[in-house]
Amino acid sequence: MKIKRAVITAAGKNQRTLPLQMLVDRDGVEKSVLSIIIEENLKAGIEEIGIVIRPGDETAYTELAGAHAGLLHFIQQPDPVGYGHAVYCARDFIQGEAFLHMVSDHLYISRTPEGCAQKLVQVAEVEACAVSMVQPTRESQLPYYGAVGGQRIPGRLDVYRIEKVLEKPTPTNAEQDLIVPGLRAGHYLCFFGMHVLTPTVMEILEQQLTDAEKGMPLSTALAELAERELYLAYEHPGWRYDIGAKYGLLNAQFALALSGQDRDAVLAMLLEMLALRELGAPEND
Repeated sequence: MKIKRAVITAAGKNQRTLPLQMLVDRDGVEKSVLSIIIEENLKAGIEEIGIVIRPGDETAYTELAGAHAGLLHFIQQPDPVGYGHAVYCARDFIQGEAFLHMVSDHLYISRTPEGCAQKLVQVAEVEACAVSMVQPTRESQLPYYGAVGGQRIPGRLDVYRIEKVLEKPTPTNAEQDLIVPGLRAGHYLCFFGMHVLTPTVMEILEQQLTDAEKGMPLSTALAELAERELYLAYEHPGWRYDIGAKYGLLNAQFALALSGQDRDAVLAMLLEMLALRELGAPEND
């Protein structure tokens, strides 16, 4: 299985402008969130990127993609009627092949030389099946993520066979259905924001996405995927940053800076700021 295409969803009401925000990357270069996401895809060997957008957003995205604009294929979602529907809009683009899927309102930082998407694609190509990246997440964060339950693959500490998928489960539901043997108490495997999915997902979405159900989450289709075929979860030692959350852009910027070439300079600035505050300078100074 060779993964050549990626689908990035960016048509949500509160999502569409986030990829257009500017940050300074790990190399100290100012660029858009969109460019950082595109580079994550390219490092994973992706050759074509389909971006699901609202009509009229093409120009802004093309301008900020810069030299990478030629890799982009814009897929319109006229109405933001749900995550599952957004992915389904890319059914023609994927041409019946497995594809990498990422959301446009998250940034990722790997703790290894390999990028997060790069490693996910490698695992999926070796296992020849759908694979979602996950991260052990404390119970208090369950309202923000989809989560999975399953069993570790024998001989692997970082790969699980998914048996159950729930969208933003309550702690009670998670305790009943999503316990993973060997995981720290009070933690669950939550989606990381990137997946390699097989064409079966599009078949499931086509069956489930009736006019009355367009608002359903993608996790509903992923739950059925786990029943139909081998579907794995891969735990990667990386960090995810939701730039749509409160202070999300600020948090992502700090993360990029503190993991990049300007780390010492940024730390020095933060220490100076804290020292000045400790001096108790007047508020109006």
